[in-house]
Amino acid sequence: MLSSIFLLSIIFIALIFEFINGFHDTANVVATPIATRSLSPFQAILIAAIFNFIGAYFSTGVAKTITSGLFDAHFVTHLLLVSALLSAIGWNLITWWLGIPSSSSHALIGSLLGAVLISDNGIHAIKWSSLIDKVIIPMVLSPIIAFVLAFLIMLILSFFLNRSTAPRRNNNFIRELQVLSASLLAFSHGSNDAQKTMAIITLALFSFGILNTASIIPHWVIILCSIAMAAGTLAGGMRIIRTLSSRLTKLKPANGFSAEISSGALILAASHFGLPVSTTQAASGSIMGAGFSSSGINWSVVRSMVSAWILTLPITAIISALIYKMFLIFVI
Repeated sequence: MLSSIFLLSIIFIALIFEFINGFHDTANVVATPIATRSLSPFQAILIAAIFNFIGAYFSTGVAKTITSGLFDAHFVTHLLLVSALLSAIGWNLITWWLGIPSSSSHALIGSLLGAVLISDNGIHAIKWSSLIDKVIIPMVLSPIIAFVLAFLIMLILSFFLNRSTAPRRNNNFIRELQVLSASLLAFSHGSNDAQKTMAIITLALFSFGILNTASIIPHWVIILCSIAMAAGTLAGGMRIIRTLSSRLTKLKPANGFSAEISSGALILAASHFGLPVSTTQAASGSIMGAGFSSSGINWSVVRSMVSAWILTLPITAIISALIYKMFLIFVI
């Protein structure tokens, strides 16, 4: 009975994280159509919620990477999972309050790694080569690739727009296209980010002996995580939305479309290969690339964002390790 209550508590905390992930990362999806006035904040958030929900069914490759590709699942305990979730939730709330678009994905992965490392023989549980290949390298490359893709798409659009005799009509047409590109980005966000919490709940079920393997994600887990992320997305996240939609760079419809297409395509490709990339980094890199050639970039905002990206993994790992150690001292 007590173990069942503890398991339900872990699932509940995991869904809270997914809800916070939804409103924390809403800005990545809706900032550009709001900035270009293609959609109202309510319309953009509603579209994001719907396509986040649909995208969560796209694949489970990212979830499988976290459950079995980064560390040995046999080292994962219920206290370790709670520690990781509390650390990731805390970091998300801090960065949301400060209006800094940090990565929920890296907060969760850093928290898991910190708790695993502090556990008995935990250093041997981590698959270091896989961690480097599937987390560290994509973390560094994804905003750079997103920047370049958005910059190139923007150059191509500018080439045609500058030769147009009806710029206002073209801008209105691109605003309409932004509904599709924002939907693509929301779909890709759901296909990647929702899977991290699916992995946590699956690991919890495995650690309690309910599942024989951590590599198969139960269907009901997919449904619960999809609903939690969509609900969180509907809750908004206007602090970070303001940072990305107005403080980072000035966006016109062509900029917004370029940013959404490039980041959406990049995240979908990462989901296909099971790479837990950061939607925040991809979207931010794309916005910078799309705005670089036309309106310039607010580099002071960029510095604060990059600082948060660099600090997320080590800080969440330390916080999670401390929480786990406190559990061992006071609970056991």
